[in-house]
Amino acid sequence: MGTRSYYVYILASRIGGTLYIGVTNDLIRRVGEHRLELMKGFTKKYGIRKLVYFEQFENAISREKRLKKWNRAWKVRLIEELNPNWDDLYPSIAGA
Repeated sequence: MGTRSYYVYILASRIGGTLYIGVTNDLIRRVGEHRLELMKGFTKKYGIRKLVYFEQFENAISREKRLKKWNRAWKVRLIEELNPNWDDLYPSIAGA
């Protein structure tokens, strides 16, 4: 049996906007749920739908917990290191 991959992801409402950090074992499905506003909650309330960062791990929960404790400037720097324009990465991973 192979190891299972998990993802830590960051969604944003817009460039420099409200951020949301989550973890999932199916990145395309989970971000799709956020984009379609299938669940009530923080991301729906603040219009957070843009996938701006993700990482793949075997155990992502500890990474998610660490990132949630970071200050905003560190989170922005992490996003901008790999995605300086805050492009929506979802279309490229979903094949859209």
